[in-house]
Order: sequence, then C-alpha cells, then structure tokens
Amino acid sequence: MIMEPGIDGFETYKRILDFNPKQKAIIVSGYSQTRQVEKTLRLGAGYYLKKPYTIEEIGIAVKKRIVKD
Repeated sequence: MIMEPGIDGFETYKRILDFNPKQKAIIVSGYSQTRQVEKTLRLGAGYYLKKPYTIEEIGIAVKKRIVKD
C-alpha cells in the first residue's frame, strides 16, 4: 500500500479505475490492515493479504475475488 514517490495503493487503484472501472485488485502489504486498506477495499479491491504470504494464499485470494464477482 505504500509506494514511492508519494503515491499509495489507494491512489493508484483510484487512478486505475479511471481507465478501467471494472479492474480487479488484491491488496498486499507488510503492514496491518489500515484505514487506507479499508478505503481501497470499499472502492472495489477484492481482498487483502498481509506479507509474508504463500502462493496458496494468493491462489485463494484470486479464487475468492473471481467467485465474488
């Protein structure tokens, strides 16, 4: 969710939605779930994974996001 220079995952996802309103996303962060993560989930991102994660966890997140839609 935190990236350089001065843009976070929430802002990035908002900008992506400007180009593709149906874009799916999975949030990955090394930090605990924050307000920015919650805002991004409300915006439409489908799932939150905390680092470190396994390939199985990514698969589950993708499957849940696909099934959700």
